[in-house]
Amino acid sequence: MTTATATTATSDVTDLTDLDADIRRDPAAHRVLTGDRPTGPLHLGHYFGSLRNRVHLQRLGVEMFLVIPDYQVITDRDIADHLAEHTENLVVDYLATGIDADRATIFTHSSVPALNQLLLPFLSLVSVAELHRNPTVKDEIAHSSQATVNGLMLTYPVHQAADILFCKADLVPVGKDQLPHLEVARTVARRFNERYPHPDGTTVFPRPRALLSSAPLLLGTDGGKMSKSRNNSVPLAADEDTTARLIKGAKTDTDRRISYDPAARPEVSNLLLLTALCQDRAPEEVAEEIGDGGAAALKRTATEAVNEHLRPIRARRAELAADRGHIRQVLRAGAERANATADATLTEVRAVMGSL
Repeated sequence: MTTATATTATSDVTDLTDLDADIRRDPAAHRVLTGDRPTGPLHLGHYFGSLRNRVHLQRLGVEMFLVIPDYQVITDRDIADHLAEHTENLVVDYLATGIDADRATIFTHSSVPALNQLLLPFLSLVSVAELHRNPTVKDEIAHSSQATVNGLMLTYPVHQAADILFCKADLVPVGKDQLPHLEVARTVARRFNERYPHPDGTTVFPRPRALLSSAPLLLGTDGGKMSKSRNNSVPLAADEDTTARLIKGAKTDTDRRISYDPAARPEVSNLLLLTALCQDRAPEEVAEEIGDGGAAALKRTATEAVNEHLRPIRARRAELAADRGHIRQVLRAGAERANATADATLTEVRAVMGSL
């Protein structure tokens, strides 16, 4: 597995390379909170952008909480379609790509009441003006499929803060577009600790750091960002023929000479990068091999690389998808562990607030 390389390293933002040595020295000192909304199938962008790094972190020994935020699905849509199906399929994808459910806590929002109770005291620490100014919220409102924006959308970053802080995660893998949300969690933690200190001088919550991966952003088949909602992705669950059809329809250009130039040739470079990630090679090396073969040869090469790389994952996925009882048991076990953690945190919060 390829480990993400350094991007930024400050007290608030870190990367996997810098953490490797630290985690190996003391894995128990770190806890990661991450997850995916159950709105559709995970795709190659999710896999190379986050899933492989999660497996890597778990293998290093860090404790991981994987939230499936089913309540957050209704932030930007009126109805949560196929919610149970999408939730179970997320678990299938997690396990198929290498997450160990015996070591990771996989759970849904709706199954952990104490987590959601933290939203109320946390909202008292954030002003309405701060919620309105959040750039990620503004972007999500602009792309919302709702006729009118609901209140949950505005409080979405505070709900995410509850996700992170209920388990006292100190590391949160995010993309750069999600940094404003994480800053809300850091602000909530700081303000809570200042307003409600422990009598012994200790603090209730850590200030979580963003874990930025340098895993490159994969484009969709239309040349835009690969996204479930834009219908331009290659799902992990797709069979080999479907994968071939989707990649065959990917946008390229008319220059027969294949070269890796992300700035000038983003679509061609994207397919080269995808091939290189699947084969653990440099995209320039892949381009040199294809040479003057043109877009057809490039797409054939990319299709073969993706199908070869995903073949064992898809085989494992088919086995898991056939045993829904096991998937539901994973969620039940995860909910039990998450509830124990959330109950303990909420008890501590009530105690320092004087409301126990």
